[in-house]
Amino acid sequence: MELIINNLSKTYSNGVKALNNLNLTIGKGMFGLLGPNGAGKSSLMRTIATLQEPDQGSIHFNDIDVLKEKEKVKRNLGYLPQSFGVYPGISAQELLLHFAVLKGIKGVKPRKETVANLLHQVNLYKDRKKSVHTFSGGMKQRFGIALSLLGDPDLIIVDEPTAGLDPAERNRFNNLLSDISEDKIVILSTHIVDDVKDLCNNLAIINHGNKLINGRPSELMKELDGKVWQKRISKSEIEQYHSNYHIITSRLNEGNMLINILDDDHPGNGFSPVYPSLEDVYFSVINHSA
Repeated sequence: MELIINNLSKTYSNGVKALNNLNLTIGKGMFGLLGPNGAGKSSLMRTIATLQEPDQGSIHFNDIDVLKEKEKVKRNLGYLPQSFGVYPGISAQELLLHFAVLKGIKGVKPRKETVANLLHQVNLYKDRKKSVHTFSGGMKQRFGIALSLLGDPDLIIVDEPTAGLDPAERNRFNNLLSDISEDKIVILSTHIVDDVKDLCNNLAIINHGNKLINGRPSELMKELDGKVWQKRISKSEIEQYHSNYHIITSRLNEGNMLINILDDDHPGNGFSPVYPSLEDVYFSVINHSA
């Protein structure tokens, strides 16, 4: 199972170049797509989902030409956008049954069995008769995953699925995604670096429509080993350190600033070596591309 993206480009009518000769090969499992706002993540996912046409390039999913065989793709695709609307007053069970018809699942009994199984899978069966518009944010996202799983697709795309969720709901949702990805391709677009580190066996960081780096999280972190140094400083010193060092991450810690810098050699001045995090990888790559 493989999704192959070759030389994909897209420029919008306002002149924004959303994708720039992008090349990616994505295999089975969960694939993380990281990048700041405006990096091109949503443009890439919308193109894979056949919701917009690129200016050039190709996408192949197994033996399917995604850009030419859109209906074939849609039968194998589940897509959960960052936000989606629901009909007010309709229960989760009714809405899933409605979409099961649209997805082409034939027969009343098979549709009911499919919907019941999905509701169990996303832990919403006990809430199946409640209106979806009354659901919490986490429940709506789990319902969205149930929608995306209708028809048992092999390719699933989720865009910022945990944005706005509390920590408990985020953990539940991430566990669900992990279970789903065992025998499918799941593309996870997010700005939460820890989610990618915990869930994904491969990732790409993109910015301004360009692929900056691609690989396994553990291998990308290992490449920075011996180059990341940490020090605790006062908040008043941060500007001075920005002037003198390549700071890649900084965060408040017990009232002071904990900074990580990138340097091939030990910088001295009280810095200590620290094993790189995926956040260090992310910001070193993004800062270099700015």
